[in-house]
Order: sequence, then structure tokens, then C-alpha cells
Amino acid sequence: MQPLEGIVDVLCEACDRLKWEKPTKIQREALPIALEGKDVIGLAETGSGKTGAFALPILQALLETPRRLFALILTPTRELAFQISEQFEALGSGIGVSCAVVVGGMDMVSQALMLAKKPHVLIATPGRLVDHLENTKGFNLRSLKYLVMDEADRILNMDFEVEVNKILKIVPKDRRTYLFSATMTKKVQKLQRASLREPVRVEVSTKYQTVEKLQQFYIFIPAKHKDCYLVSVLNELAGSSVMVFCGTCNNTQRVALMLRNLGFSAIPLHGQMSQLKRLGALNKFKAKGQNILVATDVASRGLDIPHVDVVLNFDIPTHSKDYIHRVGRTARAGRAGKSITFVTQYDVELFQRIEQLIGKRLPKFPTTEEEVMALAERVAEAQRYAKMEITDSEESRKRPPPGRFDNDKVEVSETNAKPIGNKRKRKKK
Repeated sequence: MQPLEGIVDVLCEACDRLKWEKPTKIQREALPIALEGKDVIGLAETGSGKTGAFALPILQALLETPRRLFALILTPTRELAFQISEQFEALGSGIGVSCAVVVGGMDMVSQALMLAKKPHVLIATPGRLVDHLENTKGFNLRSLKYLVMDEADRILNMDFEVEVNKILKIVPKDRRTYLFSATMTKKVQKLQRASLREPVRVEVSTKYQTVEKLQQFYIFIPAKHKDCYLVSVLNELAGSSVMVFCGTCNNTQRVALMLRNLGFSAIPLHGQMSQLKRLGALNKFKAKGQNILVATDVASRGLDIPHVDVVLNFDIPTHSKDYIHRVGRTARAGRAGKSITFVTQYDVELFQRIEQLIGKRLPKFPTTEEEVMALAERVAEAQRYAKMEITDSEESRKRPPPGRFDNDKVEVSETNAKPIGNKRKRKKK
């Protein structure tokens, strides 16, 4: 990275190792203010390098006055928490910084042991952090000097308001606070008043802007042929790395299975998967082991996967602002990217809202109907197999272990369950 005024050499060297050649807009604006010891509100489009804008000042301050439990970073999702931890560890590798991630869906006892070691930087989701503050003996945040709320609008949209207020009451008043958000909502303004002292506002994007290097398209299609169009577009994009966004966990699973049955290397990521499976899916996609990630909005915020070439909105987002975050997975940090949104006869109003929000009319993505419909038979077969796989996995979850009977004396066979008593009644006299 070009030498930044005020940033020590050891951190500049770490930036070079991460191949951060020059500071992004938000870093150029926010770093000087943060290094002066002021509170910061950073409003920046997703993929703009916000993590570096708060991590560098924190690590520099930690270098000057080393102490345990020095900084707390609150994030809305578990995946984002692990990603921020990775960046802190990479930037702080030369100064021996220790980080701990405290999120839901993982064992509290092992997390309590990590907290007992008192890491320098704690990255947490609000719900699980409050659990530890209330239940883990000896754990407190009295020595905290820095509080960061990343993706603050999403934290509040996910109804973490009560937890955030509890945390704000517990953390010391004498601290620096950084609040980063892609959008400035009324809830974020309220949080700003409650938690920051004379903050400097840094804004590097106009309201709800998408990145300049992002090419955005739409396809208008009948809802019943969505799967055929998806397969056709993915065939055209062969070799690209693609994120496909679906509206529900069930649809995410169904689409991923259907694509696998057609020979695509697709992997699902949604909220009903265990934390380990979610991290595994992300890592496979990051390592380019699979080149199609089918995800719900759990993956639309904050995750930095450098090589996403195309974002496909298979299900149009119901909240227009989520469109900004979804398409922000591509064209990150100055790279080019492409997004394609599927619009069915039921989505026209939602699509018009998105165009209104971003202030531009999107061009049509070229497709040939005959070519798409030629895939119908193969797609129908893959849909059938996907449905069977989902049904089988649901049944295997519901089915009790063999040879076991419940209180109503129901005999469980492969096909259906019949009360044992009925057999006797049907016997001939």
C-alpha cells in the first residue's frame, strides 16, 4: 500500500502482503480522522474496504498501548465475523495480535475458554455476546477502548436493538466508537445519537449507489420457466464464478441440488445449515473448489469473496436495499463485475422500485427463447431428482431408529406407520 500518513511501517508492510496497493476511498477519508482519536460514522457502498478503515487505527492504537480485550467489533452475521477476524489476524500478524470470534451456533463452553484467555480483539454477533456477558463468569468489557459496529443497518434490521442497547450500557463511556453502514436509516441515526460523541461523518457514496464498474442487466421471464433460464444463463457463463441468490432456504437447497444433477459444481449456503457446514461451503467457494454458490441473503452482506464474476438474482429481493448488497458481492475493490436479475410477471413492481432506488434503467440481458426451451426436458428431470433428494433427506430426519416404538405402539416400517393393534382386528375368526 502507498505509505499512509500516520500508519506505522509494520502495518503498511502487512497491507503490502495482502496486496492492498492503495487505500480505497473510505480508507482515505476515515483513516486520518480515526488516527486523530475521533469517533467516525462511515457510510460507504459495500465492497469499499471498510474493514481496513477501522482495523488499521485499532491495531495502531493497540501497538502504542497493548492491553487485553482492547476492541470489540459487532457484526450482524457469523460469516462476516469470521472474515473480519481473518483480516485482523492478517494485518496484525507482525505484532502478534490475538482475536476471538463469539457467534451463535457454536459451543458456548469452548467460547468461554477463549474469552478467559482475554484476546486483544473480540469479534461478535450481539445475541451471543450478551449471552456471555450475562452467563460467563469473570468475563467483562471494562478494559475496552474501541467499539466498532459494522453493517450497523443490518444489525438493527435483524432486531438486535435490545442486545445492542444492553452492550452499550455495559461498555465503558471512555472509548472510541466507529459506526459503519451501507445505508443511513432512522434506526442507525438513533443508534448514532446513543453511542457516538461528536462523530465525524465520512460518506463516499451517494444514497444507495451501486459500483461504477458493475454491469447490471435484467431478464423478463415467465415464472414457470425460471429454472430453464437459470441453466441457460449458467451455460453461457461457463468458467465464471457465480453467486445465485434465492429468497428462501428451501429454494436455495432445491436450486443447488437441481444444478448438481445437471453437472454444475454448485454449493448451497443458507441459515438452516450448521455453522461448520456454512463455513465449509464458503471456504470451498473461496478456494474455487466449487464455482457456483447458491445462497440466501445471509451471504449478501460484508463477505469478501474476491473472485465473484457474476451475481444472479434468481429470486428478486423483497427489500430494494438488499439488491445493493447482493450485487455488491461482485465488482469489489475496483474490479469489474456483472449482475443479472430475473424478473417474472409477479416481480414487476419490486423491479421498478429497485430501478427507482439506484436511479437508472437496466438493460435487458440477451437470451434466445428457443435455446432456453430446448433445455426444458433435462431441467424437468433434474427438478424431479432434486425433489426426491429433498423428500428423502426430510424423511430420514423424521424416521426414528429401527426397532424402536413410541408410546402409541406404532410400528414404523419403510413405507408407512400403522398401529400394531389393528393387525389383530383384521385377522379372520
